[in-house]
This record gives sequence, C-alpha cells and structure tokens, in this order.
Amino acid sequence: MFNINFAIMIPFIAAVLIPFFHKRFSRVHIGWFVLVVPVFLFIILCRYIPNVAKGSTYLNTMEWIPAYGINFTTYLDGLSLIFGLLITGVGSLVILYSIYYLSSKESLRHFYIYLLLFMGAMLGVVFSDNLMVLYVFWELTSISSFLLIAFWYHRKGSRNGAQKAMLITVTGGIAMLIGFIMMYIMTGTFSVREIIANISLITDHPLFIPTMLLILLGAFTKSAQFPFHIWLPDAMEAPTPVSAYLHSATMVKAGIYVVARFTPVFAGEEAWFWIISVVGIFTMLWGSFNAIRQTDLKALLAYSTVSQLGLIMSLFGIGSVALYFGASSQSVIYTQATFAALFHLINHSTFKGALFMVVGIVDHEVGTRDVRKLGGLMALMPVTFTVALIGSFSMAGLPPFNGFLSKEMFFTAVIKVAELDIFSLETWGILFPIIAWVGSILTFVYCMIFVFKTFFGPYQPQKLEREAHEAPIGMLISPIILGTLVIVIFLFPNVLGDYILRPAMASIYPTLVEIGELGQHISVWHGFNTELKMTIGVVLVGTLLYIFFRYWSGIYRLFPTHWSFNTLFTGTLESTERFSSYITKKYMTGYLRDYLIYIFLFLIITVGGTFIASEAFQFDMTNDANIRAYEWIIMIVMVIAGISILFAKSRLIAILLNSVLGYSVAIFFVVFRAPDLALTQLVVETVSTALFLLCFYFLPEWEKEKTTKKNKLVNLIISISVGLIFILVALSVKSGKLFTSISSFFENAYELAGGRNIVNVILGDFRAFDTMLEVVVLLIGGLGVYTIIKYKTGKGEKKIEDQ
Repeated sequence: MFNINFAIMIPFIAAVLIPFFHKRFSRVHIGWFVLVVPVFLFIILCRYIPNVAKGSTYLNTMEWIPAYGINFTTYLDGLSLIFGLLITGVGSLVILYSIYYLSSKESLRHFYIYLLLFMGAMLGVVFSDNLMVLYVFWELTSISSFLLIAFWYHRKGSRNGAQKAMLITVTGGIAMLIGFIMMYIMTGTFSVREIIANISLITDHPLFIPTMLLILLGAFTKSAQFPFHIWLPDAMEAPTPVSAYLHSATMVKAGIYVVARFTPVFAGEEAWFWIISVVGIFTMLWGSFNAIRQTDLKALLAYSTVSQLGLIMSLFGIGSVALYFGASSQSVIYTQATFAALFHLINHSTFKGALFMVVGIVDHEVGTRDVRKLGGLMALMPVTFTVALIGSFSMAGLPPFNGFLSKEMFFTAVIKVAELDIFSLETWGILFPIIAWVGSILTFVYCMIFVFKTFFGPYQPQKLEREAHEAPIGMLISPIILGTLVIVIFLFPNVLGDYILRPAMASIYPTLVEIGELGQHISVWHGFNTELKMTIGVVLVGTLLYIFFRYWSGIYRLFPTHWSFNTLFTGTLESTERFSSYITKKYMTGYLRDYLIYIFLFLIITVGGTFIASEAFQFDMTNDANIRAYEWIIMIVMVIAGISILFAKSRLIAILLNSVLGYSVAIFFVVFRAPDLALTQLVVETVSTALFLLCFYFLPEWEKEKTTKKNKLVNLIISISVGLIFILVALSVKSGKLFTSISSFFENAYELAGGRNIVNVILGDFRAFDTMLEVVVLLIGGLGVYTIIKYKTGKGEKKIEDQ
C-alpha cells in the first residue's frame, strides 16, 4: 500500500512547485494542476477501504527526534480514514469549484499554495500517531487558515476575521500542547496507540483531569464550541471555496477528530461526559438560535455550522457513556450515539459543502448575499435552487435526505441518555431531548429562511448588482455532486455504515470490539416511534414559527449584539492593545541611552540580586598565578583607551580608541596561547573598524550631545555597577567551582568528532544546532535588509481599504 507519510507530504511538495507551474503555464488556470493532488490522494485512500473494513490498520514510521520519542509516525485506521476521505474528497470538489469561482485577476498561486498547505496540515493531524507531530500539524492548520481567511487582505473584515480565528485557535492549541506534555509525563510516550493501550495506568493519576480539560480546550476552540464559536462567523469573510472547505468539512472537524481519538482514553469519566455533551448540546441550541437572526446567507450558514458541530460533539459525549459500563451488551447500546456522530459528520460535510457553494454562486451571479435583497431566484437559477433545496432540507432533517437519518439517530441518543440513572442523569437527563428538540425546530426555521427568502417571493432586480442568471456548468458540478451524495447516502446508508463507519467505531472503542458488532443497521423507516413524532413536531412547530416570525422576532432584542462574547472578545483585545500601547510608550522613548539603562538595570538587579540572595559571591585568589609586567601594561593600555573614548572630540578618534581595545584583547589571546581566537579577533576587529569608518563617513557632522549632570551621574553609577557585577561574577565563578571542568571532555575532540581543531569541533559538532540557529538569524537579518533595499514605495503596492 501507499506510504501515508509520503501522502501527507504530497500537498506540501505541490505547494512548492506551484510558482514554477504558474510561471511556465500562465495561460492555463493553475487550479487544474492543483486538482490532481486531492484527486490522486482520494483514490489512494479509497484503495484502503476494503482492507480497513476488515479490521486492518497501517503504521508507518520515519525517525525525526528519536532521542525524545518524537518520530513522524502515521497510523491509518477506520477513524483517520473517514477524515482523510473528507479532506481529499471535499477538497477535490472545492478546488474544481474554485477554478470557476475565482477570477484570473486574483493571486491564484498564493490561494492554492495556502490551500495545499492547509490540506497537508489536516492530513497530518488525522494520520499522526505522535502527539508532538500532531501538534505541529495542528498549529499549521491555524496558520494556513489564517492566510486563507485573510486572502482578500485589502478588506478590513478579512483581516479582522483572520486575526480572531488565529488568536482563538492558537490559544486553544497551546493549551492542548500543555495537555500533550502532561500526557507524556503520565505515560512516558507520545504515541497515541501506546497511550490507549495503557489507559489503566493513568486514570488515577493527579494529572488525568487537568490533561483532559486542556485537550478539550484545544478541541473546542478549533471546532467552534460555545463560547469559542465567535471566530467562525467572522471567518466567513474568506472566499466561498475556503468557507466550503475549512468550515464545513475540514478545519472545524479537527477538534471533533481529537475528541473521537481520545475517547478511548477519557470516556467513562463523568467529567468527560458532562463537559462534551453539555457544551455540545448548548452550542447546538445557541448556534441555531443565532442563525435565524442573520441577514447574510454566509453568516446564517456560519451559525448553522456552529449548531451542527455542537450536535456532533454532544453525540460523542453521550456515546462516551458506553465505556462506563465496560464490556457489556448495555455499553453497545450507547455506542450508537457515537455511530450517529460519525454518520452526521459525513452528512454535514455533504449538505453544508453544497450550501456554501450555493451561496457562493448566488453572490457571484447577483452580487449580494443579503436575504433582504434576494427573492424569486428559483425560476432564474433552477439548478442552484434544486441543490439549495436538497442541502437545506437535509440540514433540517427531512426525508428523503441523509440528514434525516442521522437526525433521527440523534433523537434516539438523547432519549436513551435521559433514561440513564448515572451521572445524575435521573435528574438532569430530561433536558437533553428537550434542548435537542428545540434546537432542531430552530434549525428547521433557518433552513426555511435560507430556501424561501432566497428563491421564493418577488424578484427584486433593482436591489441586485447584476441580473440574475444560472451559474456556468463548471461552477455547478461540485454542488451537484454533493447534492447527489445527500440523496444516495439516504438510499444506501448501510454501504457507508459497513465500509466506513463501523471500522471507525472499532478505532474509538477498541476494548468493546470483542463483545459484539459496534454500530447499527441504518433503516429509513423505524415505525411510528418517539423519534418520528419529534420530527413531525419539529416540522409543524417550525413551520408556524417561520410563518409568524415577525411576531416573535422581538425576542432577539433581549440579546443585543453589544452584549455578546464577540463584543467581549473585541473589547478585551482593544483594551489590551491600548494598555500595551500605553506601557510601550513609557519605555520606548526613542533614546538609545534609555534602552541601555533598562537593560543594564535589569542585569544589575537580577544577577546581582541573585548572587547576594544565594550568597554566591566568594573569592579565593590563593592559587592565582602572578600577573606579569607585560600583562599589566596591556591592561593599563586598555583602561586608558576605554576612558579616553569618553572624552574623544571626533568620531575618528573614538573608532581608533575602540580598535585599541579590540586589538589588545587579541594580544591577550596570543599571550594565553589561543592563536585561533586571536586570529578571529584580529579579523573581526579589522572588519568592524573598516565598517565603522565607512558608515561614519556618510553621517552628518558630529554634534556633541548635551548631557545634564544628573544624567552623567546616572551613567557613571550604572557603568561602574555593571563593570563591578561582571568582575565579581567572574571571580566568584572562578573561585567557587561546583563541577569538574568540561574542558577535559573537549580534549577528546578528535576521537569524538574527528576534528583536531577543538574550537571548530565545538562550533560544528558539539553545539552545531546552536550554530545553525545563529546562521538562520543572520540569514533572516540579511533577507530583511535585502527586502528593505529592494522594496520601492508605490510600485506593485495594493491600497489597503478599510471596508
């Protein structure tokens, strides 16, 4: 089979090659070349389906930092395969859609580079077995999504949306990183498989619950759970292909993947159940409630995405109850909630991806997404209307669409959890079906708004930017395919269940595989049961609420926009910026003298204070060698040169006196038998002197700075204090050796590293990583200088508009 490690790297390699393809084949839309990548990967992953359905898993390892147990290890099983198929399958359709959606005037090479980076990062997240590698890809999804959301960076909304998404998801990611480190402390491994295999060793550990909370924080921020959902609506400023990909099928599902993957570790714990199920069910209710009040179609879909993600998350919480009962027939009953979560995960990707594309088509063809300006598009855009009808009714949970099947399973799960007598559910469990039913009613209402406000009613051409007409066939192919899948999955759900969902269930519940087949047979008709009655109630009440919306819409005045988490986030960010600006202005005075004072005072207080507090100042000069006469002479010359710089009348004299100090140090190296250091010092000092002379030649005439007596006194005290600190520290270090000198280790440089020059071996071998980073710093500095020199204001510069 194909190596999954290489499969993950293919999008990154393609991203590197895009500029070359774009330049060489400028007449061909670069999207056609990019389309090959997800299609190829989707075909590769489809080849795994039969074997994975039989229980096979695939492990590939590539060493990275083996000394710390960090290797590029990928693990393909039923759970990761679902997400891999969504990432590549929906990714293929999104790229095909974008070819017709994005104008050739856009910066297409940047768009597809960002998109491929994101695709590769998502594949890395779902296939990584090593926690540290998973985290690297996790943060790369945040970075690449930031670039995609801010693609139209000339829009203020795009920049703000990208910033908000980055701040919230990265903050959650850092929390998750801490959780991963705690997991390593408990288990001694970064391997997810090994952690799952040793669950019994960590359940009683004091770090178990904190680890769980931190990992959930990362998952909730990425999957837009309440109250972290506020980034998702603002992210709708991205181009529609980005919304269709990131916010329906991939990025927002990353947090759900983490919850599913760690279910075997934390499920069965009361805290895990309550946090996930309550946050999820409330997110579903809150998202659907806010979707109704939106007038922008993408904003409506954004809040509907929040709601649907909450539904899926709550199902994973309910399904975690299964592990509380252990390996018993009763536990299998509650695994069906997780089965429903995985089923709805796929269903949501199909109908929501199609709906985002529909919105993009409407916006592309008529120039607006405002439902107050739309209407009557059914006759003018019949294909788009058909796809919108299929997607909306599926999201509303109506037959004959796949959303109906998973929504019925959702109702089944909340009814069953209300019947439990554990975790205080005998008291609070009844709230689950009630909230689920109310949330489903609100979902039905916003689905009706999406369809009827856009495609029915009077046509209003005077409010549109362009005359409405059907989109070109190329733009319709992707939503048609997704809409078709919505119906096909409804008609043949068990094909998906047997080959895709059941293997994933075995990954989530490895300890329950032996007690029976996990999952359930999906039936279109279950009889006239409670779930169907709830659905009928949803349709009846939802229809009434839609018809009489103007009579109860006033309830939204109780939730004004300035009383929201979004306002709280914005206010906190602005207050932080103002406070930071205030503090910065206090110490960023623009005077080099002030900056040096801060640095030196910090050095004096921290180093001097630490040495005094720890009584580390110790002096033992009994074994010191005698200072020879020529050493006194060199030292006196350096002191005279140093003091003379303070009284120099010209720059030339100051530079020459400074050189005297440098060359004197080189002489000291010669005296103390360090010819390599002496040679290096001589070269550096010579080059520095020449550069100083060259720079100062172009500076204006030197006007001696007028310094007050107070400033001179402060300068004198700080200078003497810094010099005294260094002298005392040096003497203390020399006199109070706590460890054997490491010099003897480096004396074996030839045997250890094959080099006879100890200094070179230290730089090139023993501390090679540090040297490499120093070179990288110099490279970055050089690139910065080159950029500043190369950049010319007014040429090729795009105006930033505050729209």
